Order: sequence, then C-alpha cells, then structure tokens
Amino acid sequence: MKQMKNFFAMLLAMMGITSACSQENFESREVGDFARLADSCDVVVLDVRTAEEFAEGHLDGAVNIDVKKGDFGERTDALLPKDKTIALYCKTGRRAKLAAVQLVGKGYRVVSLKGGIEAWKEVSMPVTTDAHERDVFTTPGGKTVKIYALMHASIRIVFDGTEIEIDPVRQLGDRTTDYAALPQADYLLVTHEHGDHFDADVLKQLTKVGTRLVCNQRVQTLNGGWGLVMKNGEREQLADGITVEAVPAYNTTAGREQFHPKGRDNGYILTLDGLRIYIAGDTEDTPEMADVRDIDIAFLPCNQPYTMTPDQLVRAARVIRPKVLFPYHYGQTDVNGLPALLKADGIDVRIRHYE
Repeated sequence: MKQMKNFFAMLLAMMGITSACSQENFESREVGDFARLADSCDVVVLDVRTAEEFAEGHLDGAVNIDVKKGDFGERTDALLPKDKTIALYCKTGRRAKLAAVQLVGKGYRVVSLKGGIEAWKEVSMPVTTDAHERDVFTTPGGKTVKIYALMHASIRIVFDGTEIEIDPVRQLGDRTTDYAALPQADYLLVTHEHGDHFDADVLKQLTKVGTRLVCNQRVQTLNGGWGLVMKNGEREQLADGITVEAVPAYNTTAGREQFHPKGRDNGYILTLDGLRIYIAGDTEDTPEMADVRDIDIAFLPCNQPYTMTPDQLVRAARVIRPKVLFPYHYGQTDVNGLPALLKADGIDVRIRHYE
C-alpha cells in the first residue's frame, strides 16, 4: 500500500511538472485588444505566415518572417528588437503558437492574436496588400510618427496626419512602388539628382495644392525651377512643429569623389515635434557627422563603393549615436551583422527590406 501511495505521489508530481512546463508564457488577445496594442510605438507586429499568404493580405505595417522556414531564428534575431513587444499572428493561431514559444525562449515578450487573421477579418478589421514595413514612434509632445520602408532610399513618414515623402522613386530594376495608392504629399524632400533618389514624374504625382519640395540646386533645375533649394548648413521651418536642416552628404574615399562631390548633395535632419530624424542621403562617414547631435532615428546608407562600407557605417553610428538606426540604400551589401556590432553601444539597429 505504501509503495502504491508513493507511486501515485510521484505520478502527481510528474503531472504537476508537466503542466507547469506546458504553460504558455505568452498572452493571447482578442481582436480589439490586439488592434490597440499593434498601434503602439513599443510594439512590432509580426506575421509568421508564408510570403504568399502575406502578399494576399496582412495587418498594416507587419513584418513577415515565415515560422516554418529554417532561417526563422536568424531573421528574428536580426529584425526584432528585444525591448519591443512582439505582437504576432498567423492564419488561425497554430503557427503563431509555434513562433511564440521560440521567441519567448529567446527572451522576447510576446502577444498573439487569438484566432489569427481569420478572426481579424471576421469582424471586418482592415488588411492591406502593401508590403511596406512600418515603425511607429511617439514625439516628446505625444504625437505619432509612422515611418514606412518603401524602396532603396525612398521613405514615407506620416506625422500626425502630415504626409512626408523622402526621395520618392517609382521603379528600380524590377522593384516598383505604387505611389498612386498612397496619399499625396504635404512635403517632399529630395537629397540629390541621381535616378535612385529623384523621379520628376513621381514628384508631380505626389504634388497637390500646397505641397512643398525641399531639394538641392540641381534637382530644382531639373524639376523646372520648382522647389525650395537648401544648401549644406541651412535650416528651414516648414510648419509649426516641423523643421528641416540640410547637412553635408559626400564621398571621402580617394577615387569615389565623383559619385557625390562635397557641397552638392544634402542629407536632412527632420525635426517633428521634437523627434529628430537624420536621413543621411548618399554619403560616407564625413567629419561633419560630429556635428549631427541628439538624433532619435537615423537612416545611414551602406552600399560600397557609392556610400558607406559596413565598417564606415559602424564608425558613423558611434559618432552620431542615434537611439534607433535603420541601415538603408544597402543594395547587395550584407547588413545583417550590424545589430550585433552596435549592441554594446546601446543603439537599436533595425533591418528593414528597403531593397
């Protein structure tokens, strides 16, 4: 009898251990709560379905990493910051659970959408076929800034309902951006005249009554004389709470000067209600970057030989010290190692698919 009691005690203990181990260390939320969470600046929305499913319709701004692919762990390490909540979903919830378990094991805080995107669509919540990734930030004054990765050097910024387009270009190779599907711009910023930054037809398409264009001298000339020309070092207040500074962008390495000569092109520091965003344009790590200070978000190019090498980008980042860094304009350059290289510097490096 004593042996039987001991057996049942051991069995119950084992069941208790098994039950504890099987508990889900992540939250599952209904559609309404998940939607409110997904719109926060402290959250990354993750779609763990296939690329084909993602293309058919997904939540606005979601990052797509297929949980069933062998590089899921590697890509989540590269793309998902540890200090953000990961709000993930799949079709019905099964794959999301599989992904959540892996991410929790890596130290992420995870919230899943109960019932998946099927539950989302059942209550007529919006989905999009726009493949652009989105990051959300909050200004010191409490206003929302949404930044969309479009293509190469093209960035869309939505600040409290104001539309800002940076270097909008419709096509590069077999990649296109459908600007007809996007709102027309309140402000257009063009760094210089190269074809991967300046597209006169797209500027016309994005222009409405009251649209303002900020550019260098050559872009204004090519654009029929329209545009506010800013030179390196100049500052302009575009509207209440919106200022722009033009900063140097040029090549420094011998033999590269012809790509972007000193004094011709602009980088821009865009300040939105106190949130400072540095868009470097086509540049190497110039001495003038020492004067680029108090940056919240930086976009630094990384495609040798036209802009920076990865080593140059790391040096530039350590000089500028932004809170968040987006490598962009990176072509075939491998930038996936940059988050690890700058982790000890406290810089949140986010890899987005600008190519």
